[in-house]
Amino acid sequence: MKFRVAGLALCAALTFSGLPMAQRVAAQPAGQPIRIIYPFAPGGQGDALVRLLADHIQKATGNTTIVENRTGAGGRIGVRAVRDAAPDGTTLLYTAFAVMALYPHFYGDKLEFNPFTDFAPVSQPATFDFALAVANNVPSASVKELVAWLKADEKRATYGTPGTGNLPHFLGLAFGRATGINMQVLPYRGSAPAANDVVAGQLPMALLGTGDLAALHNAGKLRIVGTFSKERTQQAKDVPTLSEFGVDVVGYGWYGMFAPAKTPPDIVRRISGIVAAAVRDPATRQKIVNVGLDPTGTTPEELGAILRRDHDYWGPIIKASGFKPEQ
Repeated sequence: MKFRVAGLALCAALTFSGLPMAQRVAAQPAGQPIRIIYPFAPGGQGDALVRLLADHIQKATGNTTIVENRTGAGGRIGVRAVRDAAPDGTTLLYTAFAVMALYPHFYGDKLEFNPFTDFAPVSQPATFDFALAVANNVPSASVKELVAWLKADEKRATYGTPGTGNLPHFLGLAFGRATGINMQVLPYRGSAPAANDVVAGQLPMALLGTGDLAALHNAGKLRIVGTFSKERTQQAKDVPTLSEFGVDVVGYGWYGMFAPAKTPPDIVRRISGIVAAAVRDPATRQKIVNVGLDPTGTTPEELGAILRRDHDYWGPIIKASGFKPEQ
């Protein structure tokens, strides 16, 4: 069985930062601060990226731009706050893709927002890869050897993830279906505890962001045996993709910026242009790479298509898993 999320060659069609100041400040009400709501706690690569973008938006618009970490309910509280905000460009949502593309498949009516009708896509500033890492006490130097080791005793087939209901959770299940192994997810409160247990040899393997594993892999504290990226990732160039071993499971995550539905298209495009210009800036681009992300910078239309594609692709896989989150 094959599972694939094809990557897109993405480019930005609009640059806004070069517009005259009189045109730039027209995007938002004069003098009003712009809030970018990130529905997760401070820290980590996602938080680092949104703060870089906030700096660029403030410089381009002249409006004070702040990042608000509105946490709770797995990100749903922050998303609902943007849904209910005035559609004037002063409140934006920046979130990981799982909230918009995966949550609708298992929260149902309790989600209380529709990612397609309650929001206007603005831009996808960056993507990120995932990798499968094993403890040094696991006698498997490759995906092929790991599959054989797990099939010899499926009680070993437990993988750590940073929580449940996210892409690592479902990538692990897809990996199991593709290889004929009954994989069991063990959710942790974040990536670091899962990685630490693999390093300590208390957990056979973990499926985490490549950026969370690369330094440990390079230091020899664990081994990344394969990545879920379409091509070899810059963060672990020596590691083959799973596809190179004949395990056709490909998937990546992304961050997206959205505005409330009915935000005027000219405001959406202007903000999208600022984001695109930010990720093209060499200094900012290098900072994005340094936190383990791959800069993109899309148009609103491209982000809308990406959201629809990933929502539709992962729906059947999530349904087949029978996953039900804690409400």
